Amino acid sequence: MTTSSTPEERFEQIIAADSRVEPRDWMPEAYRKTLIRQISQHAHSEIIGMQPEGNWITRAPSLKRKAILMAKVQDEAGHGLYLYSAAQTLGMPREQMTQDLIDGKAKYSSIFNYPTPTWADMGAIGWLVDGAAICNQVPLCRASYGPYARAMVRICKEESFHQRQGFEILLSLMQGTDAQRRMAQDAVDRWYWPSLMMFGPPDEQSPNSAQSMAWKIKRFSNDELRQRFVSMLVPQAEALGVTLPDPNLRWNAETGRYDMSEIDWTEFFDVLAGRGPMNAERRRARREAHESGAWVREAAAEYARKQALRSERAVA
Repeated sequence: MTTSSTPEERFEQIIAADSRVEPRDWMPEAYRKTLIRQISQHAHSEIIGMQPEGNWITRAPSLKRKAILMAKVQDEAGHGLYLYSAAQTLGMPREQMTQDLIDGKAKYSSIFNYPTPTWADMGAIGWLVDGAAICNQVPLCRASYGPYARAMVRICKEESFHQRQGFEILLSLMQGTDAQRRMAQDAVDRWYWPSLMMFGPPDEQSPNSAQSMAWKIKRFSNDELRQRFVSMLVPQAEALGVTLPDPNLRWNAETGRYDMSEIDWTEFFDVLAGRGPMNAERRRARREAHESGAWVREAAAEYARKQALRSERAVA
């Protein structure tokens, strides 16, 4: 890399070398905006994703289950913190990201706009939703933007634990009574298709994927990741004893891929547009939590101000 290279050329050389772009490096504005959109949406998803499971902490069937679920929700808060911090290195204030989420201007994963009526939903979310997250996020550990890639390393380790926890919940239910087995299967039936939608629309309908892959933010297309996920699920479903709710799901030896039924993309885009079963409730709960926590933020800011003042006086 020569010193006479233009900023544009140096950026392209970093991408071509499969190296990392860092916050102080020059980057195209479109690259910056793409990262802000993706990282902030990811952060919002972690924060909103605390709600479906947080609502079950007081109703978990044992003290052990409560403790595990509390730890998982705490992990998700930490994931949001890492990701908001990564987005801030791109010049996006956290206050703005938070306000955009509360105002409904920012998107988050459509998966969190579905209800969780039974304890088995905690298992299905862990196995299916966190399993899909792992498939999607492990390649992000090699994303071209350094702060994002580094944040994903720890996030993926914790998501792997979450996925195993969900699998264990479903396994316990499937080894229980007939009613528990029916509850587990019902949860799988309800969460299977939304979890497949998590990877985004088909490649031909995904306007951002090609450019994100060219910049090496993403490493695989939506459809490639979806196939990887289904390949992971099939043997695990057999081990659990649950049935994946797709009568057309079968391995195609000629294509080397799974054939499956068409996903209802109308539902996906409706939920994404704010017309899902829980969209309004999720935003309302987030707004109320933000407003009720105002005094904590104010107290922390005042404490920081006083500490800075003491430091200044000590130096003087």
